[in-house]
Amino acid sequence: MYILRPDIAEDEVTNHIDKYNKLLKEFGGTILDSQMRGKRRLAYQIAKHREGIYVQLSHQGDGQHIFKIEKAMRLSEDVIRYMTVKQEGPLPAPRPSNKSTTQVDDTDDKENQETKAESKKKQPLVSAENSGKEDTKTKENAES
Repeated sequence: MYILRPDIAEDEVTNHIDKYNKLLKEFGGTILDSQMRGKRRLAYQIAKHREGIYVQLSHQGDGQHIFKIEKAMRLSEDVIRYMTVKQEGPLPAPRPSNKSTTQVDDTDDKENQETKAESKKKQPLVSAENSGKEDTKTKENAES
């Protein structure tokens, strides 16, 4: 993950993404996923910037290329922060698009509403008069 200055143009952002992807390939790494996460507010001010453009770069390699790509990021004035994290185990699966999740949620909501309606139909109705008599009978049976 690396954070670019918020005041650079969008085409420059894509140039930086392409630049680091090419460097990674040149140094022997393989790119698994590269995503621009967009402009977000920083937790604290960095070099007089309150926002930054986040870019997530998932890659795989022997580890020798990390020092070289971090050095290139360190020398760039447009990169205000970078962090490399080693991930153990399998990579997380990409999330489905928002359109498919909303359709699934809608069908789940409809199914939940139908099951709730069916369960209400199955429950016996108890009036206040009957419940009081049943409670009294239950108490009498318990006492004897």
